[in-house]
Amino acid sequence: MSSSPFPYLLDLIVSVGGSLAVFFWWVANKRRIAAETVGRAEQQAAQLVRDADREIETRKKEAALEAKETAHVLLVEAEKQARERRLEAQRAEQSLADKAQALTERLHAIERLESDLKRREGGLTERDALVKKAEAKYEALVADQQRELQRVASLTADEAREWLLKQLEADARRDAANLVKRLEAEAREAAGARARQIVTQAIQRSAAEHAIETTVSVVDLPSDDMKGRIIGREGRNIRALEQATGVELIIDDTPGAIILSSFDPFRREVARQSIERLIADGRIHPARIEEVVEKVKAEMEESVKKEGEAAAFELGLFDLHPEIARTMGRLKFRTSYGQNVLDHSREVAFVAGVMAREVGLDAGVTTRAAFLHDIGKAIDRDLGGSHLELGVEFLKKHGESRAVIDAVAAHHMDIDWPSLEAMLVQAADAISAARPGARRDILESYVKRLEKLEDLADSFKGVSKAFALQAGREIRILVEAEHVTDEEAVWLSKDIARRIETELEYPGQIKVTVIRETRAVEYAR
Repeated sequence: MSSSPFPYLLDLIVSVGGSLAVFFWWVANKRRIAAETVGRAEQQAAQLVRDADREIETRKKEAALEAKETAHVLLVEAEKQARERRLEAQRAEQSLADKAQALTERLHAIERLESDLKRREGGLTERDALVKKAEAKYEALVADQQRELQRVASLTADEAREWLLKQLEADARRDAANLVKRLEAEAREAAGARARQIVTQAIQRSAAEHAIETTVSVVDLPSDDMKGRIIGREGRNIRALEQATGVELIIDDTPGAIILSSFDPFRREVARQSIERLIADGRIHPARIEEVVEKVKAEMEESVKKEGEAAAFELGLFDLHPEIARTMGRLKFRTSYGQNVLDHSREVAFVAGVMAREVGLDAGVTTRAAFLHDIGKAIDRDLGGSHLELGVEFLKKHGESRAVIDAVAAHHMDIDWPSLEAMLVQAADAISAARPGARRDILESYVKRLEKLEDLADSFKGVSKAFALQAGREIRILVEAEHVTDEEAVWLSKDIARRIETELEYPGQIKVTVIRETRAVEYAR
C-alpha cells in the first residue's frame, strides 16, 4: 500500500514555516536590538554634545575670568605707570617753573642794571661836556698867562710853555683827584643803597616766624585717673619712662596734663609719642614702656630722614645724598641759642638764594651751601671737634662739590673768602641769627651746662646712661649691674658729686642719683 505524500508535505510546510517564523523573529529581534543600539548611541551622542557644550561654556567663563584678571592687572600697572609719569611730569613742571622764575628774576635784575648803566652813561656824557668846557677855559687861561709872562718876565715862548705845562699838570691832577673822590663816594652810596634793597627784599620774601624753642612739652590726658596709671605702683612706671627716655615727667596739680622737661627736643618728642601710645593702648608697665620707647625711637629716625628730604625739596635741592638728607633732618631736634637749627638752615638758604639771583651769582651753589652750612651741629654731640670741621669732613665724605664745601668752611670767616657765593652764605647766616626774636643766649648756655653735666657723669667707668633732670638740679645715672656693685654705686654717687663741685659752676645744689638694677630674663618656649 503506497503511503500518501501529504503528511511529508505538511511536515515540510510546517518546518519551512517554523524556519521562516524563526527567521522573521531573528530579523525582528536584530532590528529591535539595532534600534535600541542606535537609540543608545544617539543618547550617548546627545549626552556627549551636552557635556561638550557645558565644557565649552565653562572654559569660556574661565577664559573670560582670566581675561578680566589680566585686564585688571594691566589696568593697575597702567595706572601705576600713569601716576609715576604724572609725578615725573609734575616734578619736571615744578623744575621748569623754578627755572622760569629764576630767569625772570635774573632778567629783571639785568633790566635794572641796564637802567643804572644808562643813567650813569647820561651822567658821564654831562661830565664829558663839563670837561671839554673846562679844557677850553684852561686853554684860554694858558694863552692869557703865556702872553702875560712874555710881557712881564721877558721869557721865551718855549720857557713859558714849559712853566705853564707844569702848572696845568698840577691843577689837572688836583681836579682829577677831587673828581675821582666824588665819583667813589657816589658809587659807594649807590652800592650801599642797592645792597640794602637786596637784603631787605630777601628778608621780606623769606617771611620767617620769630620763634624760640622751649625745653618743655605738654601731654594731654583723657582723665586725671591716668596720672596714677602713669606713675604706677610705688612709682615704677614713671621711673621706667624717665630711665628709657631721659626726660623728666612733672605730674603736678595741672588738670588733664603732664609736663615733659628736657633740654633735648629729640628726647622730649620720643617721650611724648611714647606716652600718647601707652595711653591709647592702655597697657602701662615697665616691659611695655621699654618696648614702645624703642619702637618710637626707630620711627623717629625714619621721620628725621623725611624731614630732611622735605626741607631739601622745598628749596629745590633734589639730588642730596640720602645720608646728608637724614643728617639734616636731625637738626629739627637741635637748637642754637634757642633757634631751631633746621628752620635756621632753611631760612639762610632761602635768603642767600634770593640775594644770589639778585646780583647774578650761582644761586644753586649758594642755596646748597647755605642749607648745609650747619650740618656739623647734627653730629658734634657724638664726635669730637667743632661743628664747622665735622660738617666739612662729612660733606667731603659724601661727595659734595668743592664750591659748596669752601662756602660752608668760610661761613664763620675762619678762612679767606673763596668766592662771592661764600660771602652771601655768611651774610645770610648773620641776617637769620640777628633778626629780632631769633635767638636767646640764656637757653644755649643752659643747654651747654646740662650737656657738660651729662658728659661728666658718662666719663665714669660702669655708667651706661646719664640724664640731667629738673632743669639741671638732678642727674640720674644708670650703671651696669654686672660691673658696679651696690657698695660701689654708693661711692660712685659721692665721686660724681665731688667732680661736679670742683669742675662745674651751677646755682643751688645738684642731686646725684645712681640707679643699679638687676634683671633676670628667661623665655618660655
